[in-house]
Amino acid sequence: MKANIKKLQKHRVFSEEFKREIVSLFERGKFSVLQLEKLYGVSDSAIYNWIYKFSTFNEKGIRVVEMKESSVHKLKELEQKIKELEQAVGQKQIMIDYLEKMIDIAKEDLDIDIKKNYGNQRSVGSGNIPKKKNSP
Repeated sequence: MKANIKKLQKHRVFSEEFKREIVSLFERGKFSVLQLEKLYGVSDSAIYNWIYKFSTFNEKGIRVVEMKESSVHKLKELEQKIKELEQAVGQKQIMIDYLEKMIDIAKEDLDIDIKKNYGNQRSVGSGNIPKKKNSP
């Protein structure tokens, strides 16, 4: 009698880090799903599942249409947005430095301590109180 011999199925388990790296390569536009499939020997359906699971751009239920140009375009748009935000932060820092210098000048030249008076609210009760005169 022949023994029952089960065929061993190839079933590989990939780490989450590996899956995220594959998704990252796809999102950066370096490789298409077809190229990743051939390069790493992973099925395209597995790669698409990882894209739906780990991608910051693609969501489940939304069909991924792969166009190399669009990935590159998306990356360039994000780089441009980062550049604009860095420029805005730089301009805000210049404004902060300018205002701090104005506060220092007001303190030195006009003897007004804006930082000290900023948090205190004035009382509205007794109005102006005359200053005491030093008697000899």
